Amino acid sequence: MPDEMARPLIRGRGERGGSRCLEASMSDPGAPVVGILGTGDFSRSLARRLVASGYQVVVGSRTPKRSAALFPEEAEVTSQMEAASQADLVFVAVFPEHHSTLVELKPTLAGKTLVDVSNGLRINLDGPSNAEQLADLFPESSIVKGFNTISAWSLQMGPRDGSRQVFLCSDSSKAKSSVMQLCRRMGFIPVDMGLLSSSLEIENLPLYLFPSWRIPVLCTVALFIFFYLYNFLRDVLHPYVTKKKSVFYKMPIDTVNVTLPSVALVMFSLVYVPGLCAAFLQLWWGTKYNRFPKWLDGWLTRRKQFGLCSFLCAVLHAVYSVSLPLRKSSRYELINLAVKQVKDKVEDSWDNAVVWRMELYISVGIMALGLLSLLAVTSLPSVANTVNWREFSFIQSTLGYCALSMATLHTLLYGWDRAFDSSRYHFHLPPTFVLVLILPLTVLLGRLALLVPCVAMRLRKVRRGWEKSRHIRFTLPDDGSHNGLEDVSHV
Repeated sequence: MPDEMARPLIRGRGERGGSRCLEASMSDPGAPVVGILGTGDFSRSLARRLVASGYQVVVGSRTPKRSAALFPEEAEVTSQMEAASQADLVFVAVFPEHHSTLVELKPTLAGKTLVDVSNGLRINLDGPSNAEQLADLFPESSIVKGFNTISAWSLQMGPRDGSRQVFLCSDSSKAKSSVMQLCRRMGFIPVDMGLLSSSLEIENLPLYLFPSWRIPVLCTVALFIFFYLYNFLRDVLHPYVTKKKSVFYKMPIDTVNVTLPSVALVMFSLVYVPGLCAAFLQLWWGTKYNRFPKWLDGWLTRRKQFGLCSFLCAVLHAVYSVSLPLRKSSRYELINLAVKQVKDKVEDSWDNAVVWRMELYISVGIMALGLLSLLAVTSLPSVANTVNWREFSFIQSTLGYCALSMATLHTLLYGWDRAFDSSRYHFHLPPTFVLVLILPLTVLLGRLALLVPCVAMRLRKVRRGWEKSRHIRFTLPDDGSHNGLEDVSHV
């Protein structure tokens, strides 16, 4: 037994001279023989993972002698016809345009399970899928679509270093069950996607480039461009036009640092706007069973991405703010200010109101960033899976609104009384913080409106199934209530 446990899963080439026989002692005798047609990178990684999982593996190649050295010693590399005849379950790991070259194997593969692991070159919305075309070529075989979302790296290094989910679909429940069992033995988690008609969706999955991030990222970039140009117009171009004073050096840091918190606060507000819209729509309709508009439905599913984009801008704002005193221009400004005070014989330049404003402004900003960091960490799947729904809702909703309130207060303290100073309206444009505060203040007021007892009670009733149109008298469950519905005669 000790000798057997010390024996490696995949041995290197030794004195056996590259023998390709199947190692029965290395695999479960009851396990099916798994065949692989193709000798590419994916095939090699798949063979290694199957051998390590205890399966007997036979690889079919057009040039067995040339490909033998690329595979583990425990896997037999032979011709495609021989591999197809030996295997009970066959992975078709060749490009879809080469599927037609396997037609001569049709009699041998009849009645066997074929797993199509191919992907397309571009997103295919019209069909047919590669798996459906393979099913047309091999009508007597059971086709299973799967493993196309797993990379060769994940197969070679194991499920711990990559995605563990394997999406599967097939018209044969027996074939799909056998592949699902194989997935679990390899350490992956099979996800049943239904019939083979779902294969087109599975094949498109690896080709999407952050589909849920597209709108949040575009929104972030658009807001950044808008606020950057707005700040450039007010803080850089205005002094140059009115006083011939060049302050273009502010563009890389100062202007960016004023723009980032503006984008962060607006994006953070956009996280909670769809929830408020959904709540007010349900109150207006008097039911929770109407579908939301498509744009609102999509917005609700992208709130996490909006929040993470906001968090990124907030963190960058903190880094830029810390680096402000490191600039050469900041040192020159301090020297010029000191020289001016000496010339003007200013004995005490202490301004109590300004000091208090800055202390509160920085303190509240740090608290807002801390709460936003907590929200960002909790949104990670590995963290979210460790808390229950009530805890997750408390963090994302209650603490989220606290973070939004802190960020709004941070901006109000920054503005202080400058919103009422006419000299701050360059080109008759209001200061940036005035524009930024519109949306978060609206969101907070909307949230306060939903907390009014009569409104909150009605919303709770709606979300527990009460419908205005059906004239149901509904009471929320209290101490000894049964199910919240009273017996009435006119339901």
